[in-house]
Amino acid sequence: MTDSMNLNVSVIVPTYRRPDLLARCLTALLHQSVPTQTYEIVVCDDGPSAQVKDLVLEFSASGHKPPLIRYIAVTTTQGPAGARNAGWRAARAPIIAFTDDDTIPDAGWLEAGLQAMEEGAAAAVGRIVMPLPENPSDYENDAARLQQAEFVTANCFVRREALAMVGGFDEGFTLAWREDSDLHFSLLKNGCRIISAPQAIVTHPLRPAHFAAGLAMQKKVMFDVLLYRKHPELYRQRIRKAPPWLYLSITACLLGAVVFFLAGRTELAEAAAYLWMVLSLYFFLYRLSRSSLDMRNISELLVTSILIPPLSIFWRLVGAARFGRALP
Repeated sequence: MTDSMNLNVSVIVPTYRRPDLLARCLTALLHQSVPTQTYEIVVCDDGPSAQVKDLVLEFSASGHKPPLIRYIAVTTTQGPAGARNAGWRAARAPIIAFTDDDTIPDAGWLEAGLQAMEEGAAAAVGRIVMPLPENPSDYENDAARLQQAEFVTANCFVRREALAMVGGFDEGFTLAWREDSDLHFSLLKNGCRIISAPQAIVTHPLRPAHFAAGLAMQKKVMFDVLLYRKHPELYRQRIRKAPPWLYLSITACLLGAVVFFLAGRTELAEAAAYLWMVLSLYFFLYRLSRSSLDMRNISELLVTSILIPPLSIFWRLVGAARFGRALP
């Protein structure tokens, strides 16, 4: 067993019912360039299952050398924020490395991250690589924006003492959305220095998505409300400089067309409907200009360009009702 006195870093991997992806991630983590006795892997199972537990035990018993792999069943919370909290609080090293079960860390990931942390920073953010096909769809382009994110828990290193100082992750973020930005902003507010570690690389392959998958993603927008309520200035500086005026305009025109029609104001209803169509067409063409011209993508964009703006505003209102009045 790994001696906790020799540990430099604990790797926290939250997982939720994806044993195949978890196995791929663990395989990469077992082949790091740093000495095996200097790190541990803590798998935090957010949907505890015998399959995942058995998988972790199998990996743990597959070799005769460290690193130590531990399994934690997370039952008191729901979502990756709570799972990561369970992981870092059970960790034994002074530096915590976070990644996700669907990533593939490079062999030199831990070494590069630890070297960056030698500068004394409270946190270091690695680089995420998301390979795209030659002609990516709008959904694929949108997902790949993760590569430009300023602080992502799929690839970051944080000192345990810094996590303790800010209280870790806010478990109010029950979906995988904005919980990493919340930690980022909390660290900044507490004067913590955060640096870049571009040589610490994880690959984050895109997973196949069902038709119009972007519609279901809109539910996550309600956590923008929570983030904005907690950190309004940093939210405006680093995430969205202004409210989503295009979405608001499209939704207002759609609602206006319905209300005027029901009120018998035909001319006003037609005018509102015309403006809704023009703005929706602009939204569709803008997205199409940046993505593939294949028929699946075009048909998907037609559907989602109509439905995303009102859905996005709806989930913002749900967030406002849940977390307090705000329009991020």
